[in-house]
Amino acid sequence: MQMMYETIYTALKEVGLENIYEPQDYLNFFCLGNREASDLYSASQNAEISPQALAKKNRRFMIYVHSKGMIVDDEFVIMGSANINQRSLEGTRDTEIAMGAYQPQHTWARKLSGPRGQIFGYRMSLWAEHIGTVEECFTSPHSLECMRRVRDLGQLNWKQFVADDITEMRGHLLKYPVDVDKKGMVKPLPGFETFPDIGGNICGSFFGIQENLTI
Repeated sequence: MQMMYETIYTALKEVGLENIYEPQDYLNFFCLGNREASDLYSASQNAEISPQALAKKNRRFMIYVHSKGMIVDDEFVIMGSANINQRSLEGTRDTEIAMGAYQPQHTWARKLSGPRGQIFGYRMSLWAEHIGTVEECFTSPHSLECMRRVRDLGQLNWKQFVADDITEMRGHLLKYPVDVDKKGMVKPLPGFETFPDIGGNICGSFFGIQENLTI
């Protein structure tokens, strides 16, 4: 993650825009979580302190989606079991199944603007489901306004997810809980070095990894 943010900062610095834009204007990471209002069952839980008991007590659950998908410019979509990397997509290593699709009449080249076909509709429906709302800027995902707005909504969802008060969440898209400075340096948010209830480090450790490890 930090490598990618530092690369963006370097590119901004090369063209003299590092004081106008920041790495998160171009790249953001999110995760999915949900929180449900308390009921009689959760209120009657005992004082266990296991991760499972804490998750039930706080009505706080991470959402894990193993299927993969990518939408490019509202024009092309790929979905299936394949990871978006060389190992899965090259066809000579892992066994995967995936499909890619586009509509020839709904492309940037043909429309000279953002496509408004079924892939656009699919992305908008996904955003509505996970963000919990629909806003006009969502129709232009390439815009700086949209990028910053979705990031802000993800941060609001994270604050609701970790709050002491348990409230029903409408959106599930959580801004991944890291602080990224203007130079692309990444660190956990203060007080959140691990995920609540279930544990697990927010940030990993740096190791020297062979360049061709996953090829």
